[in-house]
Amino acid sequence: MSLDISTTDPDWRREQLTQWWQPSRQLLKSIRSYQKWQKQGGFLGFLGCRRAVLSHRFWSVVTSADIPLNCQLGGGLLMPHPNGIVIHPDARIGPNCLILQQVTIVSGVKIGGQVDIGAGAKIIRPVTIGDRAKIGANAVVCCDVPPGATAVGVPARILPAKLPTAEAQESLPHLSESA
Repeated sequence: MSLDISTTDPDWRREQLTQWWQPSRQLLKSIRSYQKWQKQGGFLGFLGCRRAVLSHRFWSVVTSADIPLNCQLGGGLLMPHPNGIVIHPDARIGPNCLILQQVTIVSGVKIGGQVDIGAGAKIIRPVTIGDRAKIGANAVVCCDVPPGATAVGVPARILPAKLPTAEAQESLPHLSESA
């Protein structure tokens, strides 16, 4: 059975609160709320924006994250440990991404869907990170990362995506045979 998860459809369940004290999800909720009220406009939109700004400031202090209210975040973003995350408002983050602690993303970066960014990684130039790519812990990314590839090291070098061929899949031992 093959699981084909789209890189363009956000999984909003990843951002849902399961309990009140989830700082990273509360921070995302305040950003989404601000953007929603800003689009609505009018007096209610103004009041909603003010409330969202206060919530954002509180959760930004709690998480020690610098994620502006006007940043472009795809849905389904996960930040298990949001402390020290810095995202420039001109960076674009695709849906269903995972960002760990102490990550810095500068202006002009475009990150595709389902990208995992390891702890301490720095993306320091306006580059494009392809869908389902992985950025290793403490990597310093200065060049584009193709879809499915992995970037590791300082400066980051690109490890190509290892997609198994049909022959390689047939030669893999099956779990039921080894039991």
